[in-house]
Amino acid sequence: MNANEVIEQQITTHPVVLYMKGTPEQPQCGFSANAVKILNACGVKDLFSVDVLADPEVRQGIKEYSNWPTIPQLYINGEFIGGSDIMSEMYQSGELKKLLEK
Repeated sequence: MNANEVIEQQITTHPVVLYMKGTPEQPQCGFSANAVKILNACGVKDLFSVDVLADPEVRQGIKEYSNWPTIPQLYINGEFIGGSDIMSEMYQSGELKKLLEK
């Protein structure tokens, strides 16, 4: 499978997917750590995370797939939500929690 096929499979078979630098247990950048904290605060238990540092093809492929240049990237129910700043804004407004509850 190429990177696009792998990404498509990941976001369609898992309800919450976070492409990040590192792992939820050991984030490798502040933005990824913030994304994990937000998802934990929203009560996400079934997080599928992808460490983009472990796979250069996925690291570049996810940026092309979403047409979004930065990591982390969040997908909920197959839909691209955004990066760290968008997640923060949606969390503060309560919109992210409502989206996760659907």
